[in-house]
Amino acid sequence: MDAMFAVFQAATLALILALIYRPLGDYMANLYTSDRDWKVERGLYRLIGIDPRAEQSWPAYLRGVLAFSVIGVLFVYVLQRTQAVLPYSLGLPAVPEGLSFNTAASFVANTNWQSYSPELTMGYTVQLAGLAVQNFVSAAVGIAVAITLVRGFARRGSGTIGNFWVDLFRGSFRLLLRLSVVGAIVLIVGGVVQNFTGFTEITTLAGNTQSIPGGPVASQEVIKLLGTNGGGFFNANSAHPFENPTAWTSLFQNVLMLAIPFALPRTFGRMVGSNKQGYAILAVMATLFVVSLFALSALEAAGNGTAPELAGGAMEGKEARFGSFGSALFGTTSTLTSTGAVNAMHDSFTALGGMMPMLNMMLGEVAPGGVGSGLYGMLVLAVIAVFIAGLLVGRTPEYLGKKIGPREIKLASLYILVTPTLVLAGTALSFAIPGIREDVESTSIWNPGIHGMSEVLYAFTSASNNNGSAFAGLTANTPWFNTALGVAMLLGRFIPIVLVLALAGSLAAQDKVPATAGTLPTHRPQFVGLLIGVTVIVTALTYFPVLTLGPLAEGLN
Repeated sequence: MDAMFAVFQAATLALILALIYRPLGDYMANLYTSDRDWKVERGLYRLIGIDPRAEQSWPAYLRGVLAFSVIGVLFVYVLQRTQAVLPYSLGLPAVPEGLSFNTAASFVANTNWQSYSPELTMGYTVQLAGLAVQNFVSAAVGIAVAITLVRGFARRGSGTIGNFWVDLFRGSFRLLLRLSVVGAIVLIVGGVVQNFTGFTEITTLAGNTQSIPGGPVASQEVIKLLGTNGGGFFNANSAHPFENPTAWTSLFQNVLMLAIPFALPRTFGRMVGSNKQGYAILAVMATLFVVSLFALSALEAAGNGTAPELAGGAMEGKEARFGSFGSALFGTTSTLTSTGAVNAMHDSFTALGGMMPMLNMMLGEVAPGGVGSGLYGMLVLAVIAVFIAGLLVGRTPEYLGKKIGPREIKLASLYILVTPTLVLAGTALSFAIPGIREDVESTSIWNPGIHGMSEVLYAFTSASNNNGSAFAGLTANTPWFNTALGVAMLLGRFIPIVLVLALAGSLAAQDKVPATAGTLPTHRPQFVGLLIGVTVIVTALTYFPVLTLGPLAEGLN
């Protein structure tokens, strides 16, 4: 019965994604190629002095991204530090400096790592004006950057890649806000809380009193998932019944996380003039997703020990209303996108099962990845795959009519190296510097030994890949982790964006090379297989040595 229900969930999810793939993908393609502006958009352009018809070179586009993001970090930081005097603060004090920096960096970087209990730390004003707003705009920034890379492939001899402000506003208002309104209504119908009641004192069945928090949850829940953000209104995130009450709302939340990332390949195909290219990218993403889901589900269902076997799986840290497969599905979705939301505690997964979410992030979150970041990450890997294929057959590599020369492959290679460097350096420094190591081992790690190593590795993997999920056994609200993870989130977000925009500018400046008999077809199964192999070998295997020190050692012990 459990197996049949798991198959039903997976089939329902696949069917819904298949049904929305074409209309949503086409809508986004039309959205980012239209020359028509909404009235509210024209008003905002006049307010900030922007000419929506003036396109930008990649350095100018980058300056817009960075300036907007710096302002976002400062704004969210100040909101937290002044929380005590803000309306709807619920009587909560100002957030400490280190935690304020970490949270501001986290939400602007589309990571939403939370080193705090949200319902006990953030009032409604900070949640709505700071965190929820960043959920929209950080997601819109990611989509905008992906669209510039698509334009780079589509354009010929162009010195421009679009207008950042136009892309930002269209993504925020026409795409994310529209879908969020519908999604929030569905969540409210499903029982997700949406109010401003603050804390309600109740009497429990045992006669004790308990303070129950309320809040505008549904409106923040929908964009945390749709924008692949992940920050929960409550500390238990999507395992909390106020955020995720039933099995069907959990399935719907999976749809929200996957909808835009899985539809963007259709947008890519439309904008480059070949839907087959979009299907090829989609096939790679879907294959990696299915393999990861099967592996995690099998590892959790076959949890070692008498208790897991009697329970039908390893149920520690999981909600009975979701079951083992529902937890595995949600965990796979949230870590193969850059969402980081959880409906079960990844720290309680089996040793090898807990490695799978970590490995999903180490893949670069490209199957299908975060909104925008998944597509541009996969396209960078496609550039590397084409380059490797060109070396094998002795031809100049080309992708979508653009030559992949030394400049392009250098940018793609640097992109691949950014997150492994941040992950491995951050983990190493946590144990290599004596003073920091003592603090990490005595304060942060609650599960010493191999599992403690895995917790630290997971934290830096999550931060550097802008995911935001965590192994719950790690106390990260310390000076070291607030600073180190905050820096990792910012560098892991914006260095790749710099490289992607530079790559987009380089490609847009080229004329298209006509296809010949020796041109590698990049829409056929052979290229799909090559790209899958490159994704696994170039990204995941980079981390194999450190995995042997953590989850692999624990699982094989």
